[in-house]
Amino acid sequence: MTERKQDLKAHTPMMQQYWEIKERYPNMLLFYRLGDFYELFYEDAKKAARLLDITLTQRGNSAGAPIPMAGIPHHSSESYLARLLKQGESVAICEQVGEVTGKGPVERDVVRILTPGTLTDDYLLDAKNESITVALDQVDDQWLIAWINLAAAQFAVMPPLSEEAMTAELLRIKPSEIVVRESLTVPGKIRSLCHFTPYPDWHFDQARNYTLLCEHFKTQSLQGFSIADHDLGTQVAGALLTYVKETQKDPLSYIDQITLESIDDAVILDMTTRRNLEIERTLYGETNHTVRALLDECQTPMGSRLLSRWLNRPLRDHQTLNQRLDLIEAFEAESDHKTILNALAEIGDLERLVTRIVLKTARPRDLTQLRKILQNTPQIVDAVANNIEVAKIDPLWLDWLKAQTELCDLLERAIVDEPPLLIRDGGVIREGYNSDLDELLNLSTKGDQFLLNLEIEERERLNIPTLKVGYNRVHGYYIEVSKIHADKVPAEYVRRQTLKDVERYIYPALKEFENKILSAKERSLALEKVLWDQLLDHIEPYQTELRLLSDALSHIDIFITLGRLKNRYNWCRPHFKKQLGIEIVKGRHPIVERTLTRPFIPNDLSINPESNMLIVTGPNMGGKSTYMRQTALIVLLAHIGCFVPAERVELGPIDRIFTRIGAQDDLNSEQSTFMVEMTETATILNAATAQSLVLMDEVGRGTSTLDGLSLAWSSAVYLTEKAKAMTIFATHYFEMTELEELYPTVRNLHLDAVEYKDEIIFMHEVKPGAASKSYGLQVAALAGVPKLVINAAKAKLAELEKSFQVATQRHQRVDDDTPDREVPTSPAKVESKKRTPQYESPQAELPLFMEAMPSEIEEEIKKLDPNDLTPRMALDLIYQWQKKLRS
Repeated sequence: MTERKQDLKAHTPMMQQYWEIKERYPNMLLFYRLGDFYELFYEDAKKAARLLDITLTQRGNSAGAPIPMAGIPHHSSESYLARLLKQGESVAICEQVGEVTGKGPVERDVVRILTPGTLTDDYLLDAKNESITVALDQVDDQWLIAWINLAAAQFAVMPPLSEEAMTAELLRIKPSEIVVRESLTVPGKIRSLCHFTPYPDWHFDQARNYTLLCEHFKTQSLQGFSIADHDLGTQVAGALLTYVKETQKDPLSYIDQITLESIDDAVILDMTTRRNLEIERTLYGETNHTVRALLDECQTPMGSRLLSRWLNRPLRDHQTLNQRLDLIEAFEAESDHKTILNALAEIGDLERLVTRIVLKTARPRDLTQLRKILQNTPQIVDAVANNIEVAKIDPLWLDWLKAQTELCDLLERAIVDEPPLLIRDGGVIREGYNSDLDELLNLSTKGDQFLLNLEIEERERLNIPTLKVGYNRVHGYYIEVSKIHADKVPAEYVRRQTLKDVERYIYPALKEFENKILSAKERSLALEKVLWDQLLDHIEPYQTELRLLSDALSHIDIFITLGRLKNRYNWCRPHFKKQLGIEIVKGRHPIVERTLTRPFIPNDLSINPESNMLIVTGPNMGGKSTYMRQTALIVLLAHIGCFVPAERVELGPIDRIFTRIGAQDDLNSEQSTFMVEMTETATILNAATAQSLVLMDEVGRGTSTLDGLSLAWSSAVYLTEKAKAMTIFATHYFEMTELEELYPTVRNLHLDAVEYKDEIIFMHEVKPGAASKSYGLQVAALAGVPKLVINAAKAKLAELEKSFQVATQRHQRVDDDTPDREVPTSPAKVESKKRTPQYESPQAELPLFMEAMPSEIEEEIKKLDPNDLTPRMALDLIYQWQKKLRS
């Protein structure tokens, strides 16, 4: 506010009013109502002109200087507001609240505040994503989080968290806005997460906020919400509730619960894991080809959002998960799927609609949507009520699924079929709902008929055939009589105007009509607004039932959706057990399987305390990362209560999923690729337990060979021996495969490939034992590396292998009497020792293919004449086998 002068008296009266209001909202854009426009002044105008690409002009002078100004039409402000909020801006809406008196500017005040996280209007919200505001604070080394979802009436607080856990939770919650005390230093890793709003420190006083929360919930303590007097979380919860009440200009009495949300109830996914598993966004920031994109075929927006919450907070409780799986099967058995799906498609966003009704921001078409919901609900209620299995699994479903016939009847009587967009336009209340409104509407819309009838009646009564009823703006309504019939005019007629040949009169019935008709439109709009408010007040007591109905419909939507996916993709029901371990038979990657044009090769996995580490080797592009990710995704899907892409799955307790797959520079934190890799590795080593699933890919590749190998070796030993975590460790360090001989809990696996001359075929089949080679040069050739470079690399490889062979033999002689060590210090061992020999004749090369040949076509090969069989023919058999699988 650099343009503001110290002395407000130097400004014009209107600018004085503007600055007094703006001072209360220094960090927001002030939309100042002037007639049919919202105007912005000074710095706000400059900023809005830049963000909205609108014209920056000037409005006269104030305090001796021009006033920068930019404006948007009041009736089309929604699109501009949506654009500003999407860019992280907050807006204070300043309206005229007083009457025009002619003395100074009309009284104005801020009637509403819009911030990125406190939105409830349909036109400002993304239908499939939440709008959540978080309050964040720090006490010593503990971080405090509370969050509120206004549109869904959800309010939660969390126990104190470490910085790592806090970051993971913020990524799960995906806030649109974070409120922090002004003096807080925000960690760099979350600084760009969303819009941050500084709030005065005194709002974060714990004692004050505990009292504030008790007053809001009308309780003596928060023990009923499992929140103790000393819980630090109340200081952020109270600050958040205060902030949200200020933005809504409402006591928010409909927020009648606060939940203590513990991270111990969920399978924890850190920031890296969420990114690598591509739950809602790919590594490139896209929403296609993600887990959510695959699963989300929900018919309702609130079903889509609930599914997102499940994906981002997988549960540990096996009982809850089994109940979800039971319900999927129960709804799958429902024969009337089409009726339910068609009814759900008409439901719309009941969850957010109820909030707008309670906040009195609902629009006419919100109530027509509510009416449609209530009209379609009985079809769903009947289908579910007839499903005995659903009633057995969760009797509450039938309590929540109630056909609100009384409310539906009210809306059918009160609201027209196709109302206008806004109540201020009128024409919302149906004829017959209110007699006073009907009379006003009849006056304003049927006035011509009244005048025509009056004219006919007076002609007959007075026997004056030329009598007319007319109107002009100066004299209003009148009865016109020619002077030759003046003697027939009754005494109750009062002369209003004399013309050359006619006299114009007014009489009581016409005067009464005039008074009514001239104000009928204004009065009808005012009465309609009163009736509208009364209607919202009448609906408000139904909010609890409507929210329960919304929750029930959301769950039904998800269960039917997941059941359809299960049948379409041939997914199996996961089975949970108390013993540690993961057993997967013929598991598949749910997303890769859907995008491949060739058959996906399923693979097994078995990991348990007796064999808690799998060392996976094989060529690049061979499928190591896919194998690892599909394991994590199967575990994730099972822990949201979903069927999974496999033939059989058994899962013991899981507390966390860790991934360390790939790395890149973190320029914001000035960290190199290797530093990022080591930071992620450190996080896993410090937090992994025997119940954790750990995926480690190419640890140590960002530094020298010996340093990297040593780090990979020691990390693997720590995970299998100390943490005892269930670990899949993919690597190109073939020396790592020696761990199988040193530790009984380590097993080697490899991804198969077949090489013929310069051609390589990836079999994508996981087999026991270590890989024979990496096929790095062949993959480089596939990528299009010039042949000259490939040939030079082959020559250099032969030279390096020879030198390494000599060095290894020398160190082997030195180390013959040396005890086993956990971390090797010798140079990398010679890879060529493990190579499959190269054969000169095509027939001699057949053993290379036979090792990787699928068992399904071994019998076909045996039928052929060995003298006629070549590797090329073997490759053709493989292609035919894949084609058969595809069909």
